[in-house]
Amino acid sequence: MKVSVKKISEITGFSPATVSNALNYKKGVNAETSAKIFKVAQDLGYFEENHIRKVKFVMFKRDGSVVEDSPFFIQLISGVEQECRACGMEMQLCNLDKRDPGYQEQAKWIMNDKASAVILLGTEMVDSDINLIRGMTCPFIVIDYWKEDMSFDAMLINNADSARMATEYLIANGHKEIGYLQGKFRIKPFRSRSAGYQTALQKAGLHLNKDYVFTMSTTIDGAYEDMKQYLSKKAKLPTAFFSDNDMIALGAMKAMAEFGIRIPEDVSIVGFDDLTFSSISYPPLTTLRVPKQEMGRAVVRRLRDMLKDNDGIKLKMQMCTQFIERESVKKI
Repeated sequence: MKVSVKKISEITGFSPATVSNALNYKKGVNAETSAKIFKVAQDLGYFEENHIRKVKFVMFKRDGSVVEDSPFFIQLISGVEQECRACGMEMQLCNLDKRDPGYQEQAKWIMNDKASAVILLGTEMVDSDINLIRGMTCPFIVIDYWKEDMSFDAMLINNADSARMATEYLIANGHKEIGYLQGKFRIKPFRSRSAGYQTALQKAGLHLNKDYVFTMSTTIDGAYEDMKQYLSKKAKLPTAFFSDNDMIALGAMKAMAEFGIRIPEDVSIVGFDDLTFSSISYPPLTTLRVPKQEMGRAVVRRLRDMLKDNDGIKLKMQMCTQFIERESVKKI
């Protein structure tokens, strides 16, 4: 016989309405209360055996150059973990690395585990990896990747609009020679940011000078070395750069400083992500803030709704950024 809401109410001391709201994922129940209710409900066997209580956060890695060692993903995972705990679900972190010999076997295990739901971090996915999504038999949602000819739940950043806004900010500050620090690994988010950058230039009637497009590694150290190579070859610099992310921007800024190039007096830079140390760089970096923890929480809330309603509706969601104006851009 199924345990009643009334029984859970008696044990937890919370009202039947509060218990019901928590178990049905309704708003108005704080995280601590919800976690206590779910713990008691689970201990009493309230949930059916086939009720999914585990969430696998799967970090897909093609070569790890973007997702490894980045504070962005640490904060994103933190948001996922906090929201899972708040609604009584267990989060398990899984690495799915294409470089591993057992990749195919591990992928099948993840795709076919009907006892778990999956949050797939698809930042490093390319279209040839789409079979991983096609093969999913469990409830899942993808972060940071989208395939136009498929229908699946996804959470994205509004990359193109954000990059356009950042480039328009540079234009509004008088810059007409605006370069692009592009990540070497052309993941879909970077390609969308490139589209936004180019749109802003076109709308302003500005020419895209390919000599101002610098291809950079996606780690701080890698971007630092790459920018040193450009500068040692006397590469001509624009008055400003838009960068695919803060890691690239910060590495490039370090190299420029060593070559006596002043920011923003000689070159202005706008980044993307607003990593923690972007506010304490020299100078502090103007950038686009992605609400990383809230993004993680929103993904779990969507997954929770999918498990509850099971209505087959697919959503493509976009998380908006916030422009953070600091000291790395000069008005000319």
